[in-house]
Amino acid sequence: MIKSIRKYLKAWYYKVLYSIAFYPVLLSILFLIIAVTTNRAESLEIVVKLKEKIPYLFISDYDTSRAILNTLVAGILSLTVFSFSMVMVVLSQASSNFSPRVLPSLISNKKHQLILGFYIGTLLYCIFSLITLGAKGVDSDAIGLSTMLAAMFSVVCIVFFVDFIHSISTAIQINNIIDRIYVSSSKSLQKAYNSQHKKITLSVSETTNFKPLVIKKTGYYISFDMSLISAASKNKELQINVLPYLNQHLWEGDVIATVSKNLTDETMDELLFGFNLSTNRHSGDEGIGGMIKLMEIAVKAMSPGINDPGTAIEAVTKLGKLLYQSVAFANATSEAVVHTKWIVVSHNIAIEELLRIIIQPIRFYAKEDCTVLFQLIKALKYSMTNPKISEDNKASIVMELSILEADVKKYIVNEADRRKLLQQF
Repeated sequence: MIKSIRKYLKAWYYKVLYSIAFYPVLLSILFLIIAVTTNRAESLEIVVKLKEKIPYLFISDYDTSRAILNTLVAGILSLTVFSFSMVMVVLSQASSNFSPRVLPSLISNKKHQLILGFYIGTLLYCIFSLITLGAKGVDSDAIGLSTMLAAMFSVVCIVFFVDFIHSISTAIQINNIIDRIYVSSSKSLQKAYNSQHKKITLSVSETTNFKPLVIKKTGYYISFDMSLISAASKNKELQINVLPYLNQHLWEGDVIATVSKNLTDETMDELLFGFNLSTNRHSGDEGIGGMIKLMEIAVKAMSPGINDPGTAIEAVTKLGKLLYQSVAFANATSEAVVHTKWIVVSHNIAIEELLRIIIQPIRFYAKEDCTVLFQLIKALKYSMTNPKISEDNKASIVMELSILEADVKKYIVNEADRRKLLQQF
């Protein structure tokens, strides 16, 4: 029961952390705290002396304070509504023109969340100050500090609004979206490759006589959380062969892992509980998530309704760089888990499978476009130049190039264009 709560809280934590409302809610609470604090600080001796020394910064008239706060509430409310409307328009445009998979990265943009949170926080601050002003009546001197701060916050909101306009107009540009996905995916691949050096790389994992572990739900494989396994189970000698690669889809009843010896039903259920599955493969850029997003952008760009080969070429170029990094990975890695008697074998996606997922759709949609095919050939040939590529991975890419060559011969009608493309092989 406790482990189930821990697992739920961990999933809920990441869901809240990447929600569009996370930072706005935090800043709103912070501004309410500031509002209460400044209201209590009005009567402090230091604040009273400050009002006497620089009275031109503190409103001393009840009607003026009320008019200013009313104006600020109306103005910032309009600013907030307009900003949220812009975000919705941007998300809708990105979904229809590029790919729905790019929405999470736009929604989770911390800069936009902080700006919207500052708007809402300032709005709540002004509303609280208005309520305080109404409660204290004509004793307007008790609200001078709050009115001054509200005016200062509103000036900051205007500055943030100008920056927000620039940021949101830049974020929707497709070259920036592609670059952002590429940088995130490249960092993720490099991090995974660096961690591979701490493990034993395997070309083939020997699992004869291993016992299967069958998953009881459908989803995309995310991770195997060792912290959810009891200490008693970890002290038993065991080798676990985790079969799926990161983001691989599993059906209920599929074998998710094999273990080196027979286990009790209770231990098997405990191991199954440690596997984390997601309903959405595209929640991040880890694994093949970023490459799939780039593939979908390229495919969408080549659809008849959009017909934008320039975007497809840009996406294919970035895919070639990511594929260059991917071919250096070992088929599997083995790691002895610290403070346990366990050995866990993890698998990476086979290059043959990766090519099927990210290259095949582009090849199908761009089979009659010479410019995209040219860049696709270059990307595949570039990935083979990685000095750490294995012979099996190289053979898979050569096979994909031969399939691409057959498509060029079949679908490129113009003889001159066909000859130029065939010269690239």
